[in-house]
Amino acid sequence: MPRTRVLVRGLTMQQSQSIVTEYADRLLETPRAHLRLELRQDEGGLSLFHEDRLLAECHLTREGMIAGGFLAQALGVNVPALGVSVNARVSTGVLFRALGICQLDFAEEASYVLLERLLEEAEMQRGATSQAE
Repeated sequence: MPRTRVLVRGLTMQQSQSIVTEYADRLLETPRAHLRLELRQDEGGLSLFHEDRLLAECHLTREGMIAGGFLAQALGVNVPALGVSVNARVSTGVLFRALGICQLDFAEEASYVLLERLLEEAEMQRGATSQAE
């Protein structure tokens, strides 16, 4: 699948270590218990999709891959191998926290305090979802 340039809050994907798209913001506007997501890894990094529409991308940089690893953890999946994808089924609450992780600046130490909180909340929400099923 060819890469497309996505306008994200005034930046193109090449100007940021990780991005969250405007489509992701719109998707979060309506709470849902179950969203089918796909996390893919290619030569450019990790990309998160919903119905083949890009939600977030973590670029192949030090900070981008840190964000990508924690993004996968928040979604409750492993980072896929190069050229492979994994599926996740989560609520919009979990997705909100996962996307928040993508927006942290991992060059700043304070981001790790926020990261810990976002991961804890995502795990709690995933647990509540799986217990309700």
